Amino acid sequence: MINILGNHNSIFNQFVLELRDVTIQKDSMRFRRNIERIGEVIAYELSKKLTYTPRETTTPLGTVTIPVVAQQPVVASILRAGLPLHIGVLNYFDGAQNAFISAYRKHHKDHTFEIHVEYMSSPSLEGKTLILCDPMLATGQSMVLAYEAMLKNGVPAQLHVAVIIASAEGLDYARKHLPANTQYWIGAVDEELTTQSYIVPGLGDAGDLAYGSKL
Repeated sequence: MINILGNHNSIFNQFVLELRDVTIQKDSMRFRRNIERIGEVIAYELSKKLTYTPRETTTPLGTVTIPVVAQQPVVASILRAGLPLHIGVLNYFDGAQNAFISAYRKHHKDHTFEIHVEYMSSPSLEGKTLILCDPMLATGQSMVLAYEAMLKNGVPAQLHVAVIIASAEGLDYARKHLPANTQYWIGAVDEELTTQSYIVPGLGDAGDLAYGSKL
């Protein structure tokens, strides 16, 4: 299932607009906070698809039964750009376990590149709900390789992919290589992907905008 949140009129679109705006992007703290807020909205919408169980609680005047999430998910992020999105999701799933993956592009002189997964920290995923966060889904290769690397820690029962902006090509690649029952939570889908694998209009390099340029 593909859920494109930006297709519906809501305050969510304000956060996406500010992320794309070249003037507002100059404020890295605001950039990070907007990603975090988007993560919160995605977490709320995603929570509607989880399994719930009734739980009784005592108030000052009696008792009440309220349905709550039966099992907290594992929230996983691809470093470093995924960190603000991770925090936003974690703000709502505050009992979740966490996983972190380092994946990067190794560029070649002919403008091609390889994706390398260098580091991973993860709890057991066996039978759990996994939320995999990355602000940008360009080619989709990093997302797929990250998921495949995580399978050594168990096979999740359900996979949710949280992305702010995806390219149509990257989304198609992910759908072909991730489990068929994966649910996608996406802010917007842009049609163009450059030869250097940058999304157009996109928003630029999310990691650099959030944390500063790298060598």
